[in-house]
Amino acid sequence: MAQSDSRALALSVLAGAAGITLAVVWYRSQKSRGGASLPRLWLTSNDERPGADVSRTALALQAHQAEVLDRLGALLQCVSELKDEVRALKNALPRLQDQVRAEFQGHRAEGARRASPLHRTPRRRRADGAVREEGQSSEEAESEGGYVTAHTDTEDEELGEGGGAKHVSAGDIREAKDDLTILLERADSLHDGSESEKKKGLTVLLEMKEEFGQKTPFLWRLMRAYADAHDMASAVEEKKSYAAAGKMVGEEAITLNPMCADSHQWYAIMCGLMSEYESVQNKIKNGYLFKDHLDKAIELKPQDPLSYYLLGRWCYAVAQLSWIERRVAATLFGEPPSASVQDALKNFLKVEEIRPKYSKFNYVFLAKCYKDLGQRAQAMKMCDAASSMRMVSKEDEEAQKELDSLLPLLSV
Repeated sequence: MAQSDSRALALSVLAGAAGITLAVVWYRSQKSRGGASLPRLWLTSNDERPGADVSRTALALQAHQAEVLDRLGALLQCVSELKDEVRALKNALPRLQDQVRAEFQGHRAEGARRASPLHRTPRRRRADGAVREEGQSSEEAESEGGYVTAHTDTEDEELGEGGGAKHVSAGDIREAKDDLTILLERADSLHDGSESEKKKGLTVLLEMKEEFGQKTPFLWRLMRAYADAHDMASAVEEKKSYAAAGKMVGEEAITLNPMCADSHQWYAIMCGLMSEYESVQNKIKNGYLFKDHLDKAIELKPQDPLSYYLLGRWCYAVAQLSWIERRVAATLFGEPPSASVQDALKNFLKVEEIRPKYSKFNYVFLAKCYKDLGQRAQAMKMCDAASSMRMVSKEDEEAQKELDSLLPLLSV
């Protein structure tokens, strides 16, 4: 698994979980390195502070009660804002049908015009002389990480406005196809390189967006480049800008081709990243979007280990939610997220089944799941497997820190 893939998925899952758990509403304890944190209302009692007089204890209790009321007030404000959004959506729905009908009729008229004899083009020939029917495509070659690195045939041919084929020679078609193929391979290579190469990858893709911005393989790689840039940025505003731009590209990619698994996968990741900078209700929305698009990615590409790893992280985070957090999510959306440690374990095991020794982090979370389920021997086995993997990236260093925190808990 590539370096930035690991970093992006870690940030996205944690961000998505933060959205679902309503960290802005409830004061959270600092997350320990060994597991997810749980919400607590810090109330000082006489037992905790021996010798304190009754009046000081009463004042402290009143202060904490006021703090809780303030936070409940903030929650009510969020609910009010959400109701306003729903009301605006309901008002827009009656006009949506007319707009869609008008746009559809316009496309039909344009298609009929281009279907006339004056706009028809003969069947095209490739450079090798083989005749190819419209809409036919060849197989895609995949890189080591499971990402598409080469695209040929109709996917990479230049199309005229509205989808009609341009009158170009076989040599022109070959050149256009090769340009995109070369660009995609270069983007994959830069993504797997150093930080400076990752930065260059985003620049290279943005320079070619005008030419290839309607190609799905190009768009999901552009999303991935924005995720890399987000991870490397240090300023909050800069990170937010990259996350927002990447999410917009994801919407374009999914609209252009709803059947591309990589587009759904990276759009889920961008939703997770964006949740770090959203309001409370949007954090929760992004958490649900994260899960929905991840499920779609798995449906379309069931042998991609990254999707199962991301889903495992999501399930593990949801399994740590408290009762009050589930109730708040239910109040806002009608149905709280549901997942268990067993669900998380199932997904992490699927990762190992598809690609053994996929990542150090996957072994660490397998160990966490087995620990939570009371299977200490299995947990230690996963810790040993994680320890045997050498550290080659920052993500591996973070995984080692998690492992170092987990081992003492298993030795008790």
